[in-house]
Amino acid sequence: MPSWNIHIAHVEATLRSVGDPSALGIGDQNAFLFGNFVPDINVGYMVKNPDRRIEYRVTHFADPGFMPEPHYWEFWERYALPSADANDRVSDVTLGAWCHLVADNRYNHAVNALLLRRGLKPGEDTRIRKQGDFDLFGRTLRIGMTCEPTPALVRQAAEFPQYAIDVRDARAAVEVANQIVRNNWVNHFDGDPVYRLLSSDFFRTVLDEVQNAIGEGLLAYARQGAVAPELRRERAHA
Repeated sequence: MPSWNIHIAHVEATLRSVGDPSALGIGDQNAFLFGNFVPDINVGYMVKNPDRRIEYRVTHFADPGFMPEPHYWEFWERYALPSADANDRVSDVTLGAWCHLVADNRYNHAVNALLLRRGLKPGEDTRIRKQGDFDLFGRTLRIGMTCEPTPALVRQAAEFPQYAIDVRDARAAVEVANQIVRNNWVNHFDGDPVYRLLSSDFFRTVLDEVQNAIGEGLLAYARQGAVAPELRRERAHA
């Protein structure tokens, strides 16, 4: 499961890919960044003791397990699309949440496919090796984008179409995310890590795949609005 440093890296790469974020349908970069944390906030893993705890299967549209593959298309169809305004636009927090689910789906699908090819079964040892590899990979990324609990962000969090995010939880999530950025600088890993289950080639390949999927979806959204089919391509990695 990609951690928030990996999600932040994808946000930064997305914003670097264009001169103007509006070319990808992004209006408020700060709220968009926050949206990339949203599916994890109320689960209780990253933000301890949230005001309202919501099960992973609800926030990620997948049964929790070793490597669940979130149904990002289900989120879009059930919550994002109906929330679109008269201009066929959704909030930046909603757009960011979709990106989070796409990334989780692609990374987890890639791990599941690799285990299948190798004939490995999920288990405690495999889980520990996998989690350690993701933690190490996250530390190789240079990230610097922090979040601010602005009134616009707090409002969009409260109006998130799937469930309202309490202002206290929104502020707590911002602090957790910003601390992750600080920790990544302190604990940054230079060079080519030695992974226990995965590999540098694996992470490079999947990172590019995720970035392409996010970019393709956002570009289609910018051009076609919330009805863009790229936002709901459920069959590719279902």
